[in-house]
Amino acid sequence: MNNTQITIRQKKLGLLIRDARMAERRSIKECADALGVQTGQFRAYEEGRKSPSLPELEALVFYLKLPINHFWGMDTRSDSIFVEPVDMTKLINLRTRMIGALLRQERNNVNISLRHLSTETGISQTRLKSYELGERPIPVPELESILAVMGSRIETFFDQNGPVGEWMTGQRSMQKFLELPADMQNFVCQPVNRPYLELAIKLSDLSREKLRAVAEGLLDITL
Repeated sequence: MNNTQITIRQKKLGLLIRDARMAERRSIKECADALGVQTGQFRAYEEGRKSPSLPELEALVFYLKLPINHFWGMDTRSDSIFVEPVDMTKLINLRTRMIGALLRQERNNVNISLRHLSTETGISQTRLKSYELGERPIPVPELESILAVMGSRIETFFDQNGPVGEWMTGQRSMQKFLELPADMQNFVCQPVNRPYLELAIKLSDLSREKLRAVAEGLLDITL
Protein backbone atom coordinates (compact mmCIF):
# COMPACT_ATOMS: atom_id res chain seq x y z
CA MET A 1 0.00 0.00 0.00
CA ASN A 2 1.69 3.24 -1.16
CA ASN A 3 1.19 6.77 0.19
CA THR A 4 -1.67 7.50 -2.23
CA GLN A 5 -3.50 4.34 -1.19
CA ILE A 6 -2.97 5.18 2.48
CA THR A 7 -4.47 8.65 1.91
CA ILE A 8 -7.52 7.16 0.16
CA ARG A 9 -7.94 4.65 2.97
CA GLN A 10 -7.79 7.51 5.51
CA LYS A 11 -10.63 9.30 3.72
CA LYS A 12 -12.79 6.17 3.55
CA LEU A 13 -12.09 5.35 7.18
CA GLY A 14 -13.07 8.89 8.16
CA LEU A 15 -16.43 8.54 6.40
CA LEU A 16 -17.08 5.22 8.13
CA ILE A 17 -16.19 6.71 11.53
CA ARG A 18 -18.60 9.59 10.96
CA ASP A 19 -21.29 7.15 9.81
CA ALA A 20 -20.80 5.03 12.94
CA ARG A 21 -20.98 8.06 15.24
CA MET A 22 -24.10 9.46 13.60
CA ALA A 23 -25.80 6.05 13.62
CA GLU A 24 -25.57 6.12 17.42
CA ARG A 25 -26.45 9.84 17.63
CA ARG A 26 -23.24 10.73 19.44
CA SER A 27 -21.43 14.04 19.26
CA ILE A 28 -17.82 14.47 18.24
CA LYS A 29 -16.99 15.56 21.79
CA GLU A 30 -18.61 12.47 23.30
CA CYS A 31 -16.60 10.17 21.04
CA ALA A 32 -13.40 12.14 21.59
CA ASP A 33 -13.87 11.95 25.37
CA ALA A 34 -14.52 8.20 25.16
CA LEU A 35 -11.21 7.72 23.33
CA GLY A 36 -9.32 10.19 25.51
CA VAL A 37 -8.35 12.43 22.57
CA GLN A 38 -8.96 16.10 21.78
CA THR A 39 -12.11 17.06 19.89
CA GLY A 40 -9.99 18.46 17.06
CA GLN A 41 -8.14 15.16 16.71
CA PHE A 42 -11.35 13.16 16.48
CA ARG A 43 -12.69 15.63 13.91
CA ALA A 44 -9.49 15.07 11.93
CA TYR A 45 -10.21 11.32 12.03
CA GLU A 46 -13.67 11.91 10.55
CA GLU A 47 -12.32 14.25 7.89
CA GLY A 48 -9.64 11.77 6.89
CA ARG A 49 -6.78 14.13 7.73
CA LYS A 50 -5.54 11.72 10.40
CA SER A 51 -6.33 8.11 11.25
CA PRO A 52 -6.92 6.40 14.58
CA SER A 53 -4.83 3.51 15.78
CA LEU A 54 -6.36 0.03 16.00
CA PRO A 55 -6.79 0.27 19.81
CA GLU A 56 -8.62 3.59 19.33
CA LEU A 57 -10.81 2.01 16.64
CA GLU A 58 -11.56 -0.92 18.94
CA ALA A 59 -12.46 1.49 21.73
CA LEU A 60 -14.74 3.40 19.36
CA VAL A 61 -16.72 0.32 18.30
CA PHE A 62 -16.93 -0.67 21.96
CA TYR A 63 -18.30 2.76 22.84
CA LEU A 64 -20.70 2.94 19.88
CA LYS A 65 -21.69 -0.74 20.20
CA LEU A 66 -20.95 -1.58 16.56
CA PRO A 67 -19.16 -4.58 15.00
CA ILE A 68 -15.56 -3.71 14.13
CA ASN A 69 -16.12 -5.12 10.62
CA HIS A 70 -18.12 -1.96 9.97
CA PHE A 71 -14.79 -0.31 9.17
CA TRP A 72 -13.89 -2.96 6.61
CA GLY A 73 -16.96 -2.60 4.40
CA MET A 74 -19.58 -4.42 6.49
CA ASP A 75 -23.03 -2.83 6.67
CA THR A 76 -24.27 -4.69 9.75
CA ARG A 77 -25.23 -2.93 12.98
CA SER A 78 -25.36 -4.34 16.49
CA ASP A 79 -28.30 -4.02 18.86
CA SER A 80 -27.74 -1.74 21.83
CA ILE A 81 -26.58 -3.67 24.88
CA PHE A 82 -25.36 -2.66 28.32
CA VAL A 83 -21.57 -2.66 28.75
CA GLU A 84 -19.56 -2.26 31.92
CA PRO A 85 -17.66 1.04 32.28
CA VAL A 86 -14.06 0.74 31.11
CA ASP A 87 -11.10 3.11 31.49
CA MET A 88 -10.61 3.59 27.75
CA THR A 89 -7.43 5.68 28.04
CA LYS A 90 -5.67 2.99 30.05
CA LEU A 91 -7.02 0.27 27.77
CA ILE A 92 -5.86 2.06 24.61
CA ASN A 93 -2.35 2.57 26.05
CA LEU A 94 -2.15 -1.12 26.98
CA ARG A 95 -3.38 -2.25 23.57
CA THR A 96 -0.91 0.07 21.84
CA ARG A 97 1.98 -1.65 23.63
CA MET A 98 0.54 -5.10 22.92
CA ILE A 99 0.13 -4.37 19.20
CA GLY A 100 3.69 -3.04 19.03
CA ALA A 101 5.00 -6.26 20.57
CA LEU A 102 2.87 -8.39 18.25
CA LEU A 103 4.07 -6.39 15.26
CA ARG A 104 7.72 -6.92 16.15
CA GLN A 105 7.11 -10.63 16.73
CA GLU A 106 5.34 -10.95 13.38
CA ARG A 107 8.14 -9.10 11.58
CA ASN A 108 10.76 -11.39 13.12
CA ASN A 109 8.71 -14.45 12.21
CA VAL A 110 8.69 -13.50 8.52
CA ASN A 111 12.35 -12.36 8.71
CA ILE A 112 11.84 -8.82 7.42
CA SER A 113 14.17 -6.03 8.52
CA LEU A 114 13.07 -2.57 9.58
CA ARG A 115 14.98 -1.16 6.62
CA HIS A 116 13.07 -3.33 4.13
CA LEU A 117 9.77 -2.56 5.84
CA SER A 118 10.54 1.15 5.71
CA THR A 119 11.39 0.97 2.00
CA GLU A 120 8.19 -0.91 1.17
CA THR A 121 5.82 1.27 3.23
CA GLY A 122 7.48 4.69 3.08
CA ILE A 123 7.41 4.86 6.88
CA SER A 124 10.72 5.84 8.49
CA GLN A 125 12.66 3.25 10.48
CA THR A 126 12.57 5.50 13.53
CA ARG A 127 8.79 5.67 13.36
CA LEU A 128 8.48 1.91 12.80
CA LYS A 129 10.71 1.24 15.80
CA SER A 130 8.60 3.53 17.99
CA TYR A 131 5.50 1.61 16.84
CA GLU A 132 7.05 -1.72 17.81
CA LEU A 133 8.08 -0.38 21.22
CA GLY A 134 4.52 0.83 21.82
CA GLU A 135 5.74 4.40 22.24
CA ARG A 136 3.18 5.81 19.80
CA PRO A 137 -0.13 4.57 18.37
CA ILE A 138 -0.14 3.21 14.82
CA PRO A 139 -2.71 4.82 12.49
CA VAL A 140 -4.85 2.04 11.02
CA PRO A 141 -3.92 2.70 7.34
CA GLU A 142 -0.22 2.51 8.24
CA LEU A 143 -0.79 -0.69 10.22
CA GLU A 144 -2.60 -2.17 7.21
CA SER A 145 0.29 -1.14 4.97
CA ILE A 146 2.85 -2.74 7.31
CA LEU A 147 0.88 -5.96 7.59
CA ALA A 148 0.39 -6.13 3.82
CA VAL A 149 4.17 -6.19 3.36
CA MET A 150 4.47 -8.98 5.94
CA GLY A 151 1.59 -10.94 4.43
CA SER A 152 -0.43 -10.70 7.65
CA ARG A 153 -4.08 -9.90 8.31
CA ILE A 154 -5.25 -7.13 10.62
CA GLU A 155 -7.87 -9.43 12.11
CA THR A 156 -5.08 -11.28 13.93
CA PHE A 157 -4.33 -8.04 15.81
CA PHE A 158 -7.88 -7.49 17.06
CA ASP A 159 -8.36 -7.62 20.82
CA GLN A 160 -9.18 -11.19 21.88
CA ASN A 161 -9.17 -11.45 25.66
CA GLY A 162 -9.78 -7.92 26.96
CA PRO A 163 -13.19 -6.37 27.66
CA VAL A 164 -13.44 -5.07 24.10
CA GLY A 165 -12.41 -8.44 22.66
CA GLU A 166 -14.95 -10.32 24.77
CA TRP A 167 -17.66 -7.90 23.70
CA MET A 168 -16.75 -8.23 20.00
CA THR A 169 -16.73 -12.03 20.30
CA GLY A 170 -20.24 -11.87 21.74
CA GLN A 171 -21.35 -9.62 18.90
CA ARG A 172 -19.93 -11.99 16.27
CA SER A 173 -21.62 -14.95 17.92
CA MET A 174 -24.95 -13.13 17.98
CA GLN A 175 -24.55 -12.13 14.33
CA LYS A 176 -23.80 -15.72 13.31
CA PHE A 177 -26.83 -16.93 15.26
CA LEU A 178 -29.08 -14.42 13.49
CA GLU A 179 -27.75 -15.66 10.14
CA LEU A 180 -28.98 -19.20 10.88
CA PRO A 181 -32.25 -20.37 9.28
CA ALA A 182 -35.32 -19.84 11.48
CA ASP A 183 -35.77 -23.57 12.14
CA MET A 184 -32.17 -23.89 13.38
CA GLN A 185 -32.56 -20.82 15.62
CA ASN A 186 -35.69 -22.40 17.07
CA PHE A 187 -33.84 -25.69 17.67
CA VAL A 188 -31.00 -23.93 19.52
CA CYS A 189 -33.42 -21.99 21.72
CA GLN A 190 -35.34 -25.07 22.91
CA PRO A 191 -34.03 -26.17 26.36
CA VAL A 192 -34.91 -29.79 25.55
CA ASN A 193 -32.31 -29.75 22.76
CA ARG A 194 -29.44 -28.63 24.98
CA PRO A 195 -28.03 -32.18 25.47
CA TYR A 196 -27.77 -32.58 21.68
CA LEU A 197 -25.93 -29.26 21.38
CA GLU A 198 -23.54 -30.16 24.18
CA LEU A 199 -22.88 -33.51 22.50
CA ALA A 200 -22.20 -31.74 19.18
CA ILE A 201 -19.70 -29.43 20.92
CA LYS A 202 -17.87 -32.41 22.45
CA LEU A 203 -17.80 -34.26 19.12
CA SER A 204 -16.40 -31.20 17.36
CA ASP A 205 -13.35 -31.34 19.65
CA LEU A 206 -12.56 -34.97 18.78
CA SER A 207 -9.92 -35.94 16.26
CA ARG A 208 -10.86 -37.64 12.99
CA GLU A 209 -9.69 -41.01 14.31
CA LYS A 210 -11.80 -40.76 17.47
CA LEU A 211 -14.84 -39.66 15.46
CA ARG A 212 -14.38 -42.70 13.21
CA ALA A 213 -14.21 -44.95 16.28
CA VAL A 214 -17.43 -43.43 17.65
CA ALA A 215 -19.17 -43.91 14.30
CA GLU A 216 -18.04 -47.54 14.08
CA GLY A 217 -19.28 -48.13 17.63
CA LEU A 218 -22.69 -46.72 16.74
CA LEU A 219 -22.87 -48.97 13.68
CA ASP A 220 -22.10 -52.01 15.81
CA ILE A 221 -24.94 -51.06 18.16
CA THR A 222 -27.51 -50.49 15.43
CA LEU A 223 -26.64 -53.57 13.34
